[in-house]
Amino acid sequence: MRKRPALVCPLSALLGLATLHAQNARNEDAERLDRAAIVFEESMESPDKGIPQELLNKAHCAVIVPGLKKGAFIFGAKYGRGFFSCRSKKGVGWTAPAAIRIEGGSFGLQIGGSEIDVIMLVMNERGAQRLLSSKFTLGGDASVAAGPVGRTATAQTDAYMTAEILSWSRSRGLFAGVSLQGATLRQDLDVNRRLYGKRIQNREIIESEPAPPAAAQRLLGALNKHSSRKS
Repeated sequence: MRKRPALVCPLSALLGLATLHAQNARNEDAERLDRAAIVFEESMESPDKGIPQELLNKAHCAVIVPGLKKGAFIFGAKYGRGFFSCRSKKGVGWTAPAAIRIEGGSFGLQIGGSEIDVIMLVMNERGAQRLLSSKFTLGGDASVAAGPVGRTATAQTDAYMTAEILSWSRSRGLFAGVSLQGATLRQDLDVNRRLYGKRIQNREIIESEPAPPAAAQRLLGALNKHSSRKS
């Protein structure tokens, strides 16, 4: 008598797929944190072509979006996921990272490539409070300007004196200040939940300073290496 093939419980199969999807998403989050660390390290370790040390030392928060996609969905569309960290209230070090999404906007003078890495420095407390909101628009809710590049760039620029946020982009080894007028930043609650094991707002991460996830160690190590104290 022929045996009938065992029937797979549809619910079990769905649960297995959901578990696999969740694990893949967590792996992607960890890889993105690692890429963010690499982007920051490489940008700071080229002093003649990167972010001026003086500006990083004065920054309240740092935002890093590795591999922002240009024209991914419709002509002119831009979309990326990244993280930000702010100075710890303890006076030394940086907070655990919070997840953000960046969408749309005019990116000013473009440098080549279908993907760009974006770094933003938040230069004052007002800009930091904007960053902690659930959603805000660069150039609308918070002023943004292209950041100066290189060791010789000084703090006397109008952009540095007036902008709440300075921004840079990198593609194919080229590094330049870039205007992000009109781009929208919003908190990424899905990524936060996977990183911290619960639903948590960006403001709560920055203000309550929970223990950082293991995947964030390289990024926080890079931030502390290059500017452990605000000056």
